[in-house]
Amino acid sequence: MVGAQESDQSFAMAEKFDILSEGFDPTTVVPEPLPLPVTNGSGADHEENLKKTKVINGGGEREMVLGRNVHTTSLAVTEPESNDEFTGDKEAYMASVLARYRKTLVERTKYHLGYPYNLDFDYGALGQLQHFSINNLGDPFIESNYGVHSRPFEVGVLDWFARLWEIERDDYWGYITNCGTEGNLHGILVGREVFPDGVLYASSESHYSVFKAARMYRMECEKVDTLISGEIDCDNFRRKLLANKDKPAILNVNIGTTVKGAVDDLDLVIKTLEECGFSHDKFYIHCDGALFGLMMPFVKRAPKVTFNKSIGSVSVSGHKFVGCPMPCGVQITRMKHIKVLSNNVEYLASRDATIMGSRNGHAPLFLWYTLNRKGYKGFQKEVKKCLRNAHYLKDRLREAGISAMLNELSSTVVFERPKEEEFVRRWQLACQGDIAHVVVMPSVTVEKLDHFLKDLVEHRLVWYEDGSQPPCLVKDVGINNCICPAHK
Repeated sequence: MVGAQESDQSFAMAEKFDILSEGFDPTTVVPEPLPLPVTNGSGADHEENLKKTKVINGGGEREMVLGRNVHTTSLAVTEPESNDEFTGDKEAYMASVLARYRKTLVERTKYHLGYPYNLDFDYGALGQLQHFSINNLGDPFIESNYGVHSRPFEVGVLDWFARLWEIERDDYWGYITNCGTEGNLHGILVGREVFPDGVLYASSESHYSVFKAARMYRMECEKVDTLISGEIDCDNFRRKLLANKDKPAILNVNIGTTVKGAVDDLDLVIKTLEECGFSHDKFYIHCDGALFGLMMPFVKRAPKVTFNKSIGSVSVSGHKFVGCPMPCGVQITRMKHIKVLSNNVEYLASRDATIMGSRNGHAPLFLWYTLNRKGYKGFQKEVKKCLRNAHYLKDRLREAGISAMLNELSSTVVFERPKEEEFVRRWQLACQGDIAHVVVMPSVTVEKLDHFLKDLVEHRLVWYEDGSQPPCLVKDVGINNCICPAHK
């Protein structure tokens, strides 16, 4: 009914402004009815609007709380009045909406801790380029007929990452993606094209985009168990490999898992493949380095992610540790592999080897700008700061009697899930089961961590004043990191 009313209003408005031809028959258009928006209530009604879904966790069921329905707070798009160009009322209205939105962004940024985004950046110098529609459609290394592009910047960024991961310019191919997920989709697609009958292996703590790729590409997929740290269990991996010895292996290796920040042992993974009889021409490894792929090269004790080892591709996100204000990423693979995926497109006068056709030409500018400003030494300094502050948070949590875990090569601090969902939303925490995490990024200061700790400790006094107990996290973080009443 709502959709029909809106449709009638649209046709009436169209007649008013005389934008339809006299021969136009509106009855030939079948309007799609819009779903009724969920009304936002309070109290019990409000809790109902936090949609709950049952998920399996450790053999049992629990409820997963979803976020608010955005339909209840959407900003309507309205037609300007006929005299608006004289009154300016519409412009004034939009300016007020944007001013309020900016205020909201400033406030919410103060309480951002659970997702791996570096919010410490200043790209004012690039404002002069925002008036151009920059599109890098097609292959980064082959210009298309569309002249408003940023390929020289994109290839400069790709060369920088190629040096970081130790592969020669003539041996690699890559591009700047729209996000980390696209990097995973591309890396796994290349693996599938190299081995059409290959089996995809990924640990259970891999990013959800890896399993999305398996569904999209209709690939046989084996989910591998993990250790308590979140790292892939190579004993379980070995058993699954031996059960599929007749098929090539396509493997996703995590350079920092989503929830626990665990780093899979790349050398042990390759050794396991070799011991199971998989020669180097029978497996393809994609390294998902969304966050830690750019941090690990600057940690002295960390194992190296390099194309000198038997890997096929690496991807990282550009909006995470680098600090790009728009989602983007970098995907690098071997030139010999991309040939099975690419096709020449006359319409573009370029080559098609990317997931997307049109590609954001502004993202390379932001990445090029910050890589030049910070350089290797700048990133190394920021990595040290993140790891130092992560250890500070973990120690302070444990001093307060809160179970917490921090993997050795990680800046992701895992701890007990706050009991109140409103607290989770306030601090924008990422949660899974009984655990939550804070990802300590360059923009996260000790002062911000102290504010969070004070708020958490004060709320816990209220949550457990009735004598109830915090959850036991032995199954999530291990007995050495759980300090629940049963394991103090």
